[in-house]
Amino acid sequence: MTLLLGPALRHVDDNSALVWVQTEQAATVEVLGCSARTFEVQGHHFALVTVTGLEPDTIVEYQVSVDGEQVWPLPDSPFPPSVIRTRGPGSAHRLRAIFGSCRYPKTGVEKIDSKLGLDALDCYTARMAGRPNDEWPDALILLGDQVYADELTPEARRHLAGRRRNRRAGGTRPPGEVVSFTEYERLYRHSWGDPEIRWIMSTVPTAMIFDDHDIRDDWNTSTAWRAEIKKEPWWQDRIRAGLVSYWVYQHLGNLSPSELAKNDDYQRMLAVHGDLWPIMVELADRADREVDCNKGIRFSFRWELGHSRLLMIDSRNGRILESGERMMVGEREFRWLEAQVDEGLEDVEHLVLGSSLPWLLPHAIGDLQTVNELAANRPGRRGALAEKLRQAADLEHWAAFLKSFVRLTELITRAAVHPGGPATVTVLSGDVHHSYAALADLVDPGKAGTADEPTGDSTTAVVHQLVCSPVHNDVPAFIKPVFRLGWSPRLAPVTRRWARRHGSPPLPVSWRKVCGPLFGNTIATLLIRGREAEVLFEQPTASSALDEVGRMSLTR
Repeated sequence: MTLLLGPALRHVDDNSALVWVQTEQAATVEVLGCSARTFEVQGHHFALVTVTGLEPDTIVEYQVSVDGEQVWPLPDSPFPPSVIRTRGPGSAHRLRAIFGSCRYPKTGVEKIDSKLGLDALDCYTARMAGRPNDEWPDALILLGDQVYADELTPEARRHLAGRRRNRRAGGTRPPGEVVSFTEYERLYRHSWGDPEIRWIMSTVPTAMIFDDHDIRDDWNTSTAWRAEIKKEPWWQDRIRAGLVSYWVYQHLGNLSPSELAKNDDYQRMLAVHGDLWPIMVELADRADREVDCNKGIRFSFRWELGHSRLLMIDSRNGRILESGERMMVGEREFRWLEAQVDEGLEDVEHLVLGSSLPWLLPHAIGDLQTVNELAANRPGRRGALAEKLRQAADLEHWAAFLKSFVRLTELITRAAVHPGGPATVTVLSGDVHHSYAALADLVDPGKAGTADEPTGDSTTAVVHQLVCSPVHNDVPAFIKPVFRLGWSPRLAPVTRRWARRHGSPPLPVSWRKVCGPLFGNTIATLLIRGREAEVLFEQPTASSALDEVGRMSLTR
């Protein structure tokens, strides 16, 4: 019996853990005396084992057995044994979480791999394997683009071209587009089958959210984008395969055992014997329809990490575009997010929000996105030109959804000033192919003046935007001058005045860059000790070591 992929350690709490695997055939998978039957999607087999009976604040080695045969750890593995480390009172006030986004796989083509550079997560894993496990991170937070379904490696392109030639039904599936679940399965196996990545995911609880390249570049940018892509005869197959693969490979492990027990879709899935594809198609269609989350699928989720709270926001699939209201996050979804922030906030020492797309961008770029949104919403030639610019320049971050930007800022402000609330509020993001830290100065929305200046009111929590991107990808030549210029403190007031003249209201926040911009493959670490916190940015050297390229305190 073969273990094709995994084990991936996902949600972990004081006394339980989820272990995800992909197997060659239907089987029973066992971890630490707990077992689960595999489920099938188009001939591929997966299991999510809920491991119970663990003790708080313990580190337990584990093995994986399939139909009674031990299949993990792999024979002659160069890595230490995989472990499950539970949370508990002893670890409640500390956290070490590594994060980043945009990890392109190795291609096996020397010219391309040389251009991509060393994988920062690979380098981190190699260093981690040589250290005692009490120094290992408590969480790995992947902030989008786990696979690149629209930027294929040469080998993937050759394989796809071969599949197209062998298909009897031709014409609807172009040679350069991934459109089936099996083709997505191959992408995940290539990316997650990397030995370093496979091991670190087996031993560090991993939270993840998708971004556009997991589906397709600019996914859900605008109403016009959706209307145009729906004309493609292969798109329905693509979005179904992309959302089903996300559900199977990424989403299920983000949920806690209690959430899975209450999840109607998951419970219905477990009750079916045989191929789940018909059920999965219905689920994907429901997720893709523009409905708010009590009717659709909620991909946002919450993790309690001791006295730190992680709230991951789905800023891609949850967008509202076609109803006439342009929102990054729908109304019901945002009310859910507000409830998760507010619940027991006085016991939260550090509030961490995850969003694949940055909340705070370089000032000039943020202002450009806001003005572009205002222009694109207008009818006629000017609006059409603005839409073309929006898609060409990827102007679709929080600043391009001004209503949602303001509402998120107001939510962060309420959390920051909550009596006895968190010491820090931190937004973790990726996507923009450079890394940085920005310090926010929040403005009371009811007191904001006309110059977008802070009121001078102090807040309880210190608020930062932290961005780490890419973990492993090429940084185009134009990126560096564009983002350096975008962060120019001299240019910022100029573009803000320009945005105001073109209809932008005063913003309820101002911010300044306090670290970066950093270019190249990067891995970041969020370190929390009591009410103190700091961030560390590291990049690979030619010898595969990691160099510290930025470190700063997140508290006063």
